[in-house]
Amino acid sequence: MAAPSSNTCGAMERSIRERVPPLLTDLYQFTMAYAYWRTGRHLEPAVFELFFRDNPFGGGFSLFAGLHDCLLFLRSFRLTDEDVEFLRSVLPPDTDPAFFQFLRGLDCSGVTLRSVPEGTVVFARVPLMEVSGPLAVVQLLETSLLCLVNYASLVCSNAARFRLAAGPKRRLLEMGLRRAQGPDGGLTASRYTYIGGFDFSSNVQAGFLFGIPVAGTMAHSYVTSFTSLEEVWPQTLVAVNGEKDPVDIVSLTKGWLSRVCELLGAEPGKISEGELASFLSYAIAYPQNFLPVIDSYSVACGLLNFCAVALALCELGYRPVGVRLDSGDLCRQSVDVHRVFRLCSEHFSISAFDSLIIVGTNNITEQSMAELNKKENAIDVVGVGTHLVTCTQQPSLGCVYKLVEVRGKPKMKISEDPEKSTVPGRKAVYRLVDAEGHPFLDLVCLAAEPPPEAGGSLNCYPLRCDDSCISVIPAQVACLRQDVFTKGQVTHPLCSAAETRAKVQGSLQTLHPRHKRLQEPDSYTVALSEKLHNLVTEIRKGSSNSRNFLLAN
Repeated sequence: MAAPSSNTCGAMERSIRERVPPLLTDLYQFTMAYAYWRTGRHLEPAVFELFFRDNPFGGGFSLFAGLHDCLLFLRSFRLTDEDVEFLRSVLPPDTDPAFFQFLRGLDCSGVTLRSVPEGTVVFARVPLMEVSGPLAVVQLLETSLLCLVNYASLVCSNAARFRLAAGPKRRLLEMGLRRAQGPDGGLTASRYTYIGGFDFSSNVQAGFLFGIPVAGTMAHSYVTSFTSLEEVWPQTLVAVNGEKDPVDIVSLTKGWLSRVCELLGAEPGKISEGELASFLSYAIAYPQNFLPVIDSYSVACGLLNFCAVALALCELGYRPVGVRLDSGDLCRQSVDVHRVFRLCSEHFSISAFDSLIIVGTNNITEQSMAELNKKENAIDVVGVGTHLVTCTQQPSLGCVYKLVEVRGKPKMKISEDPEKSTVPGRKAVYRLVDAEGHPFLDLVCLAAEPPPEAGGSLNCYPLRCDDSCISVIPAQVACLRQDVFTKGQVTHPLCSAAETRAKVQGSLQTLHPRHKRLQEPDSYTVALSEKLHNLVTEIRKGSSNSRNFLLAN
Protein backbone atom coordinates (compact mmCIF):
# COMPACT_ATOMS: atom_id res chain seq x y z
CA MET A 1 0.00 0.00 0.00
CA ALA A 2 1.32 3.44 -0.85
CA ALA A 3 2.22 6.00 1.78
CA PRO A 4 -0.46 8.62 2.50
CA SER A 5 -0.63 11.50 0.04
CA SER A 6 0.52 15.01 0.94
CA ASN A 7 -3.11 15.98 1.47
CA THR A 8 -3.58 13.10 3.88
CA CYS A 9 -0.33 13.93 5.71
CA GLY A 10 -1.53 17.50 6.10
CA ALA A 11 -4.84 16.25 7.48
CA MET A 12 -2.96 14.06 9.95
CA GLU A 13 -0.87 16.98 11.21
CA ARG A 14 -3.95 19.17 11.55
CA SER A 15 -5.58 16.31 13.43
CA ILE A 16 -2.66 16.19 15.87
CA ARG A 17 -2.75 19.97 16.43
CA GLU A 18 -6.46 19.79 17.14
CA ARG A 19 -6.33 16.65 19.31
CA VAL A 20 -3.11 17.42 21.20
CA PRO A 21 -2.66 21.18 21.63
CA PRO A 22 -0.07 22.39 24.21
CA LEU A 23 -2.80 22.85 26.83
CA LEU A 24 -3.62 19.14 26.73
CA THR A 25 -1.44 18.58 29.78
CA ASP A 26 -1.54 18.65 33.57
CA LEU A 27 -1.59 22.00 35.35
CA TYR A 28 1.46 21.15 37.43
CA GLN A 29 3.59 21.09 34.29
CA PHE A 30 3.02 24.85 33.97
CA THR A 31 3.46 25.53 37.69
CA MET A 32 6.81 23.67 37.64
CA ALA A 33 7.83 25.53 34.49
CA TYR A 34 7.09 28.78 36.28
CA ALA A 35 9.14 27.74 39.32
CA TYR A 36 12.07 26.81 37.04
CA TRP A 37 11.72 30.16 35.29
CA ARG A 38 11.61 32.11 38.56
CA THR A 39 14.84 30.53 39.72
CA GLY A 40 16.55 31.02 36.36
CA ARG A 41 16.83 27.30 35.71
CA HIS A 42 14.40 27.04 32.81
CA LEU A 43 17.14 26.89 30.15
CA GLU A 44 19.31 24.31 31.90
CA PRO A 45 19.92 21.28 29.66
CA ALA A 46 17.92 18.32 30.91
CA VAL A 47 17.17 14.77 29.82
CA PHE A 48 14.00 12.76 30.42
CA GLU A 49 13.26 9.14 29.54
CA LEU A 50 9.99 7.42 28.72
CA PHE A 51 9.52 3.74 29.62
CA PHE A 52 7.02 1.30 31.15
CA ARG A 53 7.55 -0.94 34.17
CA ASP A 54 5.75 -4.18 33.25
CA ASN A 55 4.90 -5.95 30.00
CA PRO A 56 1.14 -5.69 29.36
CA PHE A 57 -1.51 -8.43 29.56
CA GLY A 58 0.78 -10.72 31.55
CA GLY A 59 2.73 -11.25 28.32
CA GLY A 60 6.38 -11.34 27.44
CA PHE A 61 6.61 -8.24 25.23
CA SER A 62 5.03 -5.00 24.09
CA LEU A 63 5.07 -3.03 20.85
CA PHE A 64 6.27 0.56 20.79
CA ALA A 65 3.77 2.82 19.03
CA GLY A 66 2.80 6.48 18.94
CA LEU A 67 6.13 7.92 17.80
CA HIS A 68 4.67 9.28 14.55
CA ASP A 69 2.14 11.36 16.49
CA CYS A 70 4.80 12.48 18.98
CA LEU A 71 6.92 13.87 16.15
CA LEU A 72 4.01 15.78 14.64
CA PHE A 73 3.15 17.09 18.12
CA LEU A 74 6.71 18.33 18.74
CA ARG A 75 6.89 19.96 15.32
CA SER A 76 3.70 21.94 15.90
CA PHE A 77 4.18 22.70 19.63
CA ARG A 78 3.49 26.40 20.18
CA LEU A 79 1.20 28.26 22.56
CA THR A 80 -1.23 30.77 21.06
CA ASP A 81 -2.26 34.10 22.56
CA GLU A 82 -5.53 32.48 23.57
CA ASP A 83 -3.64 29.64 25.31
CA VAL A 84 -1.50 32.09 27.25
CA GLU A 85 -4.48 34.19 28.30
CA PHE A 86 -6.21 31.11 29.66
CA LEU A 87 -3.09 30.17 31.64
CA ARG A 88 -3.02 33.72 33.00
CA SER A 89 -6.55 33.13 34.33
CA VAL A 90 -5.79 29.81 36.08
CA LEU A 91 -2.31 30.42 37.49
CA PRO A 92 -2.05 32.40 40.75
CA PRO A 93 -2.69 36.13 40.30
CA ASP A 94 0.79 37.03 41.58
CA THR A 95 2.47 35.10 38.75
CA ASP A 96 5.09 37.35 37.13
CA PRO A 97 3.60 38.72 33.86
CA ALA A 98 6.95 38.22 32.13
CA PHE A 99 6.47 34.45 32.46
CA PHE A 100 3.54 34.62 30.07
CA GLN A 101 5.71 36.37 27.50
CA PHE A 102 8.21 33.54 27.92
CA LEU A 103 5.44 30.99 27.30
CA ARG A 104 4.28 32.76 24.15
CA GLY A 105 7.71 32.33 22.60
CA LEU A 106 8.12 28.64 23.46
CA ASP A 107 8.61 25.97 20.82
CA CYS A 108 10.63 22.76 20.45
CA SER A 109 13.51 24.24 18.48
CA GLY A 110 15.87 23.28 21.30
CA VAL A 111 14.50 19.77 21.80
CA THR A 112 16.13 16.53 20.66
CA LEU A 113 14.34 13.19 20.65
CA ARG A 114 16.11 9.84 20.39
CA SER A 115 13.77 6.88 20.13
CA VAL A 116 13.32 3.22 19.48
CA PRO A 117 11.79 2.89 15.98
CA GLU A 118 8.01 2.72 15.97
CA GLY A 119 6.76 -0.83 15.52
CA THR A 120 9.64 -2.42 17.45
CA VAL A 121 9.11 -5.20 19.98
CA VAL A 122 10.11 -3.74 23.35
CA PHE A 123 10.31 -4.82 26.96
CA ALA A 124 9.69 -3.45 30.43
CA ARG A 125 12.25 -1.00 31.85
CA VAL A 126 13.93 -0.29 28.50
CA PRO A 127 14.09 3.50 27.89
CA LEU A 128 12.05 3.89 24.70
CA MET A 129 12.42 7.63 24.20
CA GLU A 130 15.03 10.11 25.39
CA VAL A 131 13.87 13.73 25.35
CA SER A 132 16.53 16.38 25.87
CA GLY A 133 16.42 20.15 25.80
CA PRO A 134 15.74 23.18 28.01
CA LEU A 135 14.45 22.01 31.38
CA ALA A 136 11.17 23.96 31.36
CA VAL A 137 10.30 22.89 27.81
CA VAL A 138 11.00 19.17 28.18
CA GLN A 139 9.07 19.22 31.45
CA LEU A 140 6.06 20.70 29.68
CA LEU A 141 6.11 17.88 27.11
CA GLU A 142 5.68 15.07 29.66
CA THR A 143 1.92 14.53 29.82
CA SER A 144 1.30 14.94 26.10
CA LEU A 145 4.03 12.47 25.12
CA LEU A 146 2.77 9.94 27.65
CA CYS A 147 -0.77 10.37 26.36
CA LEU A 148 0.37 9.74 22.78
CA VAL A 149 2.47 6.65 23.59
CA ASN A 150 0.57 4.89 26.38
CA TYR A 151 -2.65 3.89 24.63
CA ALA A 152 -1.11 3.55 21.17
CA SER A 153 1.45 1.03 22.46
CA LEU A 154 -1.12 -0.79 24.58
CA VAL A 155 -3.74 -1.28 21.86
CA CYS A 156 -1.07 -2.11 19.28
CA SER A 157 0.27 -4.81 21.62
CA ASN A 158 -3.26 -6.07 22.20
CA ALA A 159 -3.78 -6.35 18.45
CA ALA A 160 -0.53 -8.28 18.10
CA ARG A 161 -1.73 -10.75 20.73
CA PHE A 162 -5.01 -11.23 18.87
CA ARG A 163 -3.00 -11.81 15.69
CA LEU A 164 -0.82 -14.41 17.43
CA ALA A 165 -3.95 -16.09 18.80
CA ALA A 166 -5.60 -16.12 15.37
CA GLY A 167 -2.57 -17.38 13.47
CA PRO A 168 -1.12 -15.88 10.28
CA LYS A 169 -3.82 -16.93 7.78
CA ARG A 170 -7.11 -15.82 9.31
CA ARG A 171 -8.00 -12.26 8.36
CA LEU A 172 -8.90 -9.84 11.15
CA LEU A 173 -11.32 -6.90 11.03
CA GLU A 174 -11.21 -4.18 13.68
CA MET A 175 -14.72 -2.91 14.34
CA GLY A 176 -14.51 -1.24 17.74
CA LEU A 177 -15.29 2.41 16.98
CA ARG A 178 -18.71 2.33 18.63
CA ARG A 179 -17.25 0.71 21.76
CA ALA A 180 -14.16 2.91 22.06
CA GLN A 181 -13.53 5.52 24.74
CA GLY A 182 -14.60 8.47 22.66
CA PRO A 183 -13.87 9.51 19.07
CA ASP A 184 -10.13 9.98 19.63
CA GLY A 185 -9.87 6.58 21.31
CA GLY A 186 -11.68 5.00 18.39
CA LEU A 187 -9.49 6.65 15.77
CA THR A 188 -6.29 5.79 17.64
CA ALA A 189 -7.45 2.19 18.07
CA SER A 190 -8.19 1.78 14.37
CA ARG A 191 -4.73 3.00 13.40
CA TYR A 192 -2.71 1.04 15.92
CA THR A 193 -4.65 -2.21 15.72
CA TYR A 194 -3.92 -2.19 12.00
CA ILE A 195 -0.26 -1.58 12.76
CA GLY A 196 -0.41 -4.40 15.33
CA GLY A 197 -1.54 -6.94 12.76
CA PHE A 198 -5.23 -6.49 11.86
CA ASP A 199 -6.07 -6.46 8.16
CA PHE A 200 -9.03 -4.07 7.95
CA SER A 201 -10.96 -1.50 9.94
CA SER A 202 -14.61 -0.52 9.80
CA ASN A 203 -13.57 3.08 10.61
CA VAL A 204 -13.93 5.23 7.47
CA GLN A 205 -12.06 8.21 8.94
CA ALA A 206 -9.11 5.93 9.77
CA GLY A 207 -9.09 4.83 6.15
CA PHE A 208 -9.03 8.46 5.02
CA LEU A 209 -6.31 9.63 7.42
CA PHE A 210 -4.04 6.60 7.57
CA GLY A 211 -4.60 4.64 4.35
CA ILE A 212 -6.01 1.65 6.25
CA PRO A 213 -8.15 -0.78 4.20
CA VAL A 214 -11.78 -0.36 5.29
CA ALA A 215 -14.42 -3.07 5.22
CA GLY A 216 -17.93 -3.78 6.47
CA THR A 217 -21.03 -5.87 5.97
CA MET A 218 -24.53 -4.85 7.11
CA ALA A 219 -26.35 -4.44 10.42
CA HIS A 220 -29.32 -6.43 11.68
CA SER A 221 -31.31 -3.19 11.55
CA TYR A 222 -31.08 -3.21 7.75
CA VAL A 223 -32.49 -6.74 7.65
CA THR A 224 -35.30 -6.11 10.11
CA SER A 225 -36.33 -2.88 8.36
CA PHE A 226 -37.87 -4.94 5.51
CA THR A 227 -41.18 -6.76 5.68
CA SER A 228 -42.07 -8.00 2.18
CA LEU A 229 -40.74 -8.40 -1.34
CA GLU A 230 -42.91 -5.49 -2.43
CA GLU A 231 -40.35 -3.19 -0.74
CA VAL A 232 -37.57 -4.30 -3.10
CA TRP A 233 -36.94 -1.58 -5.69
CA PRO A 234 -35.82 -1.75 -8.36
CA GLN A 235 -36.69 -5.41 -8.83
CA THR A 236 -34.39 -5.89 -11.80
CA LEU A 237 -30.66 -6.21 -12.37
CA VAL A 238 -28.60 -6.11 -15.58
CA ALA A 239 -26.44 -9.17 -16.21
CA VAL A 240 -22.65 -8.81 -16.32
CA ASN A 241 -22.47 -10.11 -19.91
CA GLY A 242 -23.75 -6.79 -21.19
CA GLU A 243 -27.31 -7.76 -22.21
CA LYS A 244 -29.32 -4.56 -22.22
CA ASP A 245 -32.56 -6.02 -20.94
CA PRO A 246 -32.61 -6.09 -17.12
CA VAL A 247 -33.58 -9.36 -15.45
CA ASP A 248 -36.37 -9.72 -12.89
CA ILE A 249 -34.07 -10.79 -10.03
CA VAL A 250 -36.95 -11.23 -7.58
CA SER A 251 -38.56 -13.92 -9.71
CA LEU A 252 -35.14 -15.43 -10.44
CA THR A 253 -34.37 -15.62 -6.72
CA LYS A 254 -37.73 -17.24 -5.94
CA GLY A 255 -36.91 -19.96 -8.41
CA TRP A 256 -33.51 -20.55 -6.84
CA LEU A 257 -35.05 -20.56 -3.38
CA SER A 258 -37.32 -23.45 -4.33
CA ARG A 259 -34.35 -25.40 -5.70
CA VAL A 260 -32.21 -24.75 -2.60
CA CYS A 261 -35.02 -25.77 -0.27
CA GLU A 262 -35.52 -28.97 -2.27
CA LEU A 263 -31.78 -29.72 -2.10
CA LEU A 264 -31.60 -29.17 1.65
CA GLY A 265 -35.00 -30.62 2.51
CA ALA A 266 -36.26 -27.28 3.87
CA GLU A 267 -39.71 -25.74 3.76
CA PRO A 268 -39.92 -22.53 1.68
CA GLY A 269 -42.90 -21.37 3.71
CA LYS A 270 -40.75 -20.99 6.86
CA ILE A 271 -38.33 -18.42 5.48
CA SER A 272 -38.61 -14.71 6.43
CA GLU A 273 -39.88 -12.72 3.47
CA GLY A 274 -38.57 -9.51 5.02
CA GLU A 275 -35.09 -10.98 5.34
CA LEU A 276 -35.19 -12.17 1.73
CA ALA A 277 -36.32 -8.69 0.66
CA SER A 278 -33.41 -7.08 2.54
CA PHE A 279 -30.90 -9.44 0.93
CA LEU A 280 -32.32 -8.77 -2.52
CA SER A 281 -32.32 -5.02 -2.02
CA TYR A 282 -28.71 -5.07 -0.86
CA ALA A 283 -27.64 -7.41 -3.66
CA ILE A 284 -29.19 -5.12 -6.27
CA ALA A 285 -27.29 -2.18 -4.75
CA TYR A 286 -24.00 -4.11 -4.39
CA PRO A 287 -24.06 -7.12 -6.69
CA GLN A 288 -20.26 -7.53 -6.52
CA ASN A 289 -20.04 -7.02 -2.75
CA PHE A 290 -22.92 -9.07 -1.40
CA LEU A 291 -22.10 -10.15 2.20
CA PRO A 292 -25.14 -10.05 4.51
CA VAL A 293 -25.52 -10.96 8.17
CA ILE A 294 -27.65 -14.13 8.24
CA ASP A 295 -28.67 -14.59 11.89
CA SER A 296 -31.25 -11.83 12.31
CA TYR A 297 -33.96 -14.48 12.73
CA SER A 298 -32.19 -17.84 12.47
CA VAL A 299 -29.01 -18.95 10.76
CA ALA A 300 -30.82 -21.81 8.98
CA CYS A 301 -33.39 -19.54 7.37
CA GLY A 302 -30.89 -16.78 6.72
CA LEU A 303 -28.65 -19.26 4.93
CA LEU A 304 -31.50 -20.36 2.63
CA ASN A 305 -32.21 -16.75 1.71
CA PHE A 306 -28.54 -16.01 1.14
CA CYS A 307 -28.02 -19.03 -1.11
CA ALA A 308 -31.07 -18.15 -3.22
CA VAL A 309 -29.93 -14.55 -3.76
CA ALA A 310 -26.28 -15.56 -4.26
CA LEU A 311 -27.20 -18.18 -6.86
CA ALA A 312 -29.30 -15.61 -8.72
CA LEU A 313 -26.33 -13.23 -8.72
CA CYS A 314 -24.05 -15.99 -10.02
CA GLU A 315 -26.48 -16.74 -12.84
CA LEU A 316 -26.23 -13.09 -13.85
CA GLY A 317 -22.41 -13.24 -13.79
CA TYR A 318 -21.73 -11.62 -10.43
CA ARG A 319 -19.64 -13.07 -7.56
CA PRO A 320 -21.19 -12.83 -4.10
CA VAL A 321 -18.67 -12.46 -1.25
CA GLY A 322 -20.03 -14.47 1.68
CA VAL A 323 -21.93 -14.22 4.96
CA ARG A 324 -21.52 -12.92 8.50
CA LEU A 325 -22.38 -14.87 11.66
CA ASP A 326 -22.93 -12.79 14.77
CA SER A 327 -24.40 -15.04 17.47
CA GLY A 328 -24.37 -18.53 18.90
CA ASP A 329 -21.72 -21.18 18.40
CA LEU A 330 -19.71 -19.62 15.58
CA CYS A 331 -17.54 -22.69 15.04
CA ARG A 332 -20.42 -25.13 14.62
CA GLN A 333 -22.47 -22.72 12.54
CA SER A 334 -19.55 -21.96 10.23
CA VAL A 335 -19.03 -25.66 9.57
CA ASP A 336 -22.73 -26.07 8.76
CA VAL A 337 -22.71 -23.03 6.47
CA HIS A 338 -19.58 -24.20 4.68
CA ARG A 339 -21.16 -27.62 4.12
CA VAL A 340 -24.17 -25.99 2.47
CA PHE A 341 -21.89 -23.88 0.27
CA ARG A 342 -20.14 -27.03 -0.94
CA LEU A 343 -23.45 -28.79 -1.59
CA CYS A 344 -24.67 -25.88 -3.70
CA SER A 345 -21.37 -25.69 -5.55
CA GLU A 346 -21.44 -29.39 -6.42
CA HIS A 347 -25.17 -29.76 -7.07
CA PHE A 348 -25.64 -26.61 -9.14
CA SER A 349 -22.10 -26.55 -10.61
CA ILE A 350 -21.49 -23.03 -9.31
CA SER A 351 -17.76 -22.72 -8.60
CA ALA A 352 -18.17 -19.25 -7.07
CA PHE A 353 -19.64 -20.95 -3.99
CA ASP A 354 -16.25 -22.55 -3.33
CA SER A 355 -14.72 -19.14 -2.63
CA LEU A 356 -17.48 -17.69 -0.42
CA ILE A 357 -16.11 -16.45 2.90
CA ILE A 358 -17.55 -16.67 6.39
CA VAL A 359 -17.10 -13.73 8.78
CA GLY A 360 -17.48 -14.35 12.51
CA THR A 361 -18.33 -11.56 14.96
CA ASN A 362 -19.66 -12.14 18.46
CA ASN A 363 -17.92 -10.41 21.39
CA ILE A 364 -14.60 -12.01 20.47
CA THR A 365 -11.90 -12.12 23.15
CA GLU A 366 -8.26 -13.16 22.94
CA GLN A 367 -9.21 -16.44 24.61
CA SER A 368 -12.08 -17.18 22.24
CA MET A 369 -9.82 -16.29 19.32
CA ALA A 370 -7.26 -18.83 20.50
CA GLU A 371 -10.00 -21.45 20.96
CA LEU A 372 -10.99 -21.09 17.30
CA ASN A 373 -7.75 -22.82 16.39
CA LYS A 374 -8.58 -25.75 18.67
CA LYS A 375 -12.06 -26.40 17.23
CA GLU A 376 -13.25 -27.37 13.79
CA ASN A 377 -14.49 -24.24 12.05
CA ALA A 378 -14.68 -22.60 8.63
CA ILE A 379 -14.35 -18.95 9.68
CA ASP A 380 -12.23 -16.94 7.25
CA VAL A 381 -12.48 -13.48 8.81
CA VAL A 382 -12.99 -12.54 12.46
CA GLY A 383 -14.33 -9.14 13.46
CA VAL A 384 -13.26 -7.87 16.89
CA GLY A 385 -14.50 -4.78 18.68
CA THR A 386 -14.94 -4.25 22.41
CA HIS A 387 -12.19 -6.45 23.83
CA LEU A 388 -9.69 -5.17 21.29
CA VAL A 389 -10.09 -1.41 21.48
CA THR A 390 -10.91 -1.14 25.20
CA CYS A 391 -8.09 -3.53 26.19
CA THR A 392 -10.33 -5.14 28.79
CA GLN A 393 -7.54 -7.33 30.18
CA GLN A 394 -5.47 -4.25 31.11
CA PRO A 395 -6.69 -0.67 30.76
CA SER A 396 -3.31 1.11 30.80
CA LEU A 397 0.30 0.38 29.89
CA GLY A 398 1.60 2.62 32.66
CA CYS A 399 4.35 4.46 30.77
CA VAL A 400 6.26 6.99 32.86
CA TYR A 401 8.51 9.95 32.00
CA LYS A 402 11.41 10.45 34.37
CA LEU A 403 14.25 12.93 34.74
CA VAL A 404 17.67 11.26 34.37
CA GLU A 405 20.09 14.17 33.87
CA VAL A 406 20.38 17.93 34.49
CA ARG A 407 23.39 20.04 33.45
CA GLY A 408 25.23 16.84 32.57
CA LYS A 409 24.78 15.37 36.06
CA PRO A 410 22.86 12.07 36.46
CA LYS A 411 19.62 12.20 38.43
CA MET A 412 17.86 9.29 40.11
CA LYS A 413 14.56 8.82 41.89
CA ILE A 414 15.13 6.60 44.93
CA SER A 415 11.83 5.26 46.19
CA GLU A 416 10.80 3.18 49.17
CA ASP A 417 9.13 1.05 46.51
CA PRO A 418 12.06 -0.40 44.51
CA GLU A 419 9.82 -0.73 41.46
CA LYS A 420 9.52 3.05 41.30
CA SER A 421 13.24 3.78 41.49
CA THR A 422 14.76 5.05 38.25
CA VAL A 423 18.07 4.44 36.49
CA PRO A 424 20.17 7.62 36.28
CA GLY A 425 22.13 9.15 33.46
CA ARG A 426 21.97 9.55 29.73
CA LYS A 427 21.99 6.14 28.10
CA ALA A 428 22.40 4.00 25.04
CA VAL A 429 20.38 0.83 24.51
CA TYR A 430 21.60 -2.23 22.60
CA ARG A 431 19.76 -5.39 21.61
CA LEU A 432 21.87 -8.54 21.83
CA VAL A 433 21.04 -11.30 19.37
CA ASP A 434 21.98 -15.00 19.54
CA ALA A 435 23.41 -17.17 16.79
CA GLU A 436 19.91 -18.13 15.61
CA GLY A 437 18.91 -14.51 15.07
CA HIS A 438 16.71 -14.22 18.17
CA PRO A 439 17.07 -11.27 20.57
CA PHE A 440 17.93 -12.52 24.05
CA LEU A 441 18.93 -9.45 26.08
CA ASP A 442 18.54 -5.66 25.95
CA LEU A 443 21.58 -3.93 27.43
CA VAL A 444 21.23 -0.44 28.92
CA CYS A 445 24.54 1.44 29.08
CA LEU A 446 25.74 4.93 29.83
CA ALA A 447 25.79 6.98 26.63
CA ALA A 448 29.54 7.57 26.92
CA GLU A 449 30.37 3.86 27.04
CA PRO A 450 31.71 2.10 23.95
CA PRO A 451 29.10 -0.18 22.40
CA PRO A 452 29.30 -3.91 23.06
CA GLU A 453 30.93 -5.97 20.33
CA ALA A 454 29.50 -9.02 18.59
CA GLY A 455 31.43 -12.12 19.62
CA GLY A 456 32.89 -10.45 22.71
CA SER A 457 32.14 -11.46 26.28
CA LEU A 458 30.52 -8.85 28.51
CA ASN A 459 29.31 -8.73 32.08
CA CYS A 460 25.96 -7.17 32.94
CA TYR A 461 23.40 -6.99 35.71
CA PRO A 462 19.84 -8.11 34.91
CA LEU A 463 17.17 -5.88 36.43
CA ARG A 464 15.12 -7.40 39.26
CA CYS A 465 17.80 -10.02 39.96
CA ASP A 466 19.29 -8.83 43.28
CA ASP A 467 22.51 -7.42 41.85
CA SER A 468 23.61 -10.73 40.34
CA CYS A 469 26.08 -10.47 37.47
CA ILE A 470 25.94 -12.58 34.32
CA SER A 471 28.31 -12.97 31.39
CA VAL A 472 26.99 -13.15 27.82
CA ILE A 473 28.44 -13.36 24.31
CA PRO A 474 26.18 -11.88 21.60
CA ALA A 475 26.39 -13.07 18.01
CA GLN A 476 25.00 -9.70 16.84
CA VAL A 477 24.53 -6.30 18.45
CA ALA A 478 22.02 -3.66 17.33
CA CYS A 479 21.68 -0.11 18.63
CA LEU A 480 18.00 0.32 19.47
CA ARG A 481 17.57 4.08 19.48
CA GLN A 482 18.05 6.67 16.75
CA ASP A 483 17.80 10.45 16.40
CA VAL A 484 14.31 11.30 15.13
CA PHE A 485 13.83 14.98 16.07
CA THR A 486 16.53 17.68 16.27
CA LYS A 487 16.32 21.48 16.54
CA GLY A 488 12.63 21.60 15.78
CA GLN A 489 12.80 19.32 12.77
CA VAL A 490 11.75 15.71 12.20
CA THR A 491 15.00 14.05 11.12
CA HIS A 492 13.74 10.55 10.40
CA PRO A 493 11.27 9.68 7.62
CA LEU A 494 7.67 9.47 8.79
CA CYS A 495 6.30 6.02 7.97
CA SER A 496 2.81 5.19 6.78
CA ALA A 497 0.65 2.86 8.85
CA ALA A 498 1.30 0.08 6.32
CA GLU A 499 5.07 0.53 6.55
CA THR A 500 5.01 0.47 10.34
CA ARG A 501 2.75 -2.59 10.24
CA ALA A 502 5.39 -4.40 8.18
CA LYS A 503 8.03 -3.43 10.74
CA VAL A 504 5.90 -4.92 13.50
CA GLN A 505 5.60 -8.24 11.73
CA GLY A 506 9.34 -8.30 11.03
CA SER A 507 10.19 -7.47 14.64
CA LEU A 508 7.81 -10.12 15.98
CA GLN A 509 9.23 -12.76 13.67
CA THR A 510 12.68 -12.36 15.21
CA LEU A 511 11.35 -12.91 18.73
CA HIS A 512 11.80 -16.43 20.09
CA PRO A 513 8.50 -18.35 20.47
CA ARG A 514 9.06 -18.74 24.21
CA HIS A 515 8.83 -14.95 24.59
CA LYS A 516 5.73 -14.73 22.32
CA ARG A 517 3.64 -17.29 24.20
CA LEU A 518 0.33 -15.73 25.19
CA GLN A 519 0.26 -17.67 28.47
CA GLU A 520 3.22 -17.96 30.83
CA PRO A 521 5.92 -16.67 28.46
CA ASP A 522 9.58 -16.78 29.45
CA SER A 523 10.86 -13.48 30.81
CA TYR A 524 13.09 -11.50 28.49
CA THR A 525 16.27 -10.15 30.09
CA VAL A 526 16.91 -6.43 30.40
CA ALA A 527 20.25 -5.65 32.03
CA LEU A 528 22.50 -2.77 33.05
CA SER A 529 26.13 -2.51 32.01
CA GLU A 530 28.76 -2.72 34.75
CA LYS A 531 29.42 1.02 34.63
CA LEU A 532 25.73 1.91 34.84
CA HIS A 533 25.18 -0.61 37.64
CA ASN A 534 28.11 0.93 39.54
CA LEU A 535 26.64 4.42 39.07
CA VAL A 536 23.30 3.28 40.50
CA THR A 537 25.05 1.71 43.49
CA GLU A 538 27.14 4.86 44.06
CA ILE A 539 24.11 7.18 43.99
CA ARG A 540 22.17 4.91 46.33
CA LYS A 541 25.04 4.95 48.84
CA GLY A 542 25.38 8.71 48.51
CA SER A 543 21.67 9.18 49.12
CA SER A 544 21.80 6.99 52.22
CA ASN A 545 24.78 8.92 53.59
CA SER A 546 22.97 12.21 52.96
CA ARG A 547 19.93 11.03 54.90
CA ASN A 548 22.11 9.92 57.78
CA PHE A 549 23.88 13.32 57.79
CA LEU A 550 20.58 15.17 57.95
CA LEU A 551 19.28 13.00 60.78
CA ALA A 552 22.48 13.48 62.74
CA ASN A 553 22.26 17.27 62.45
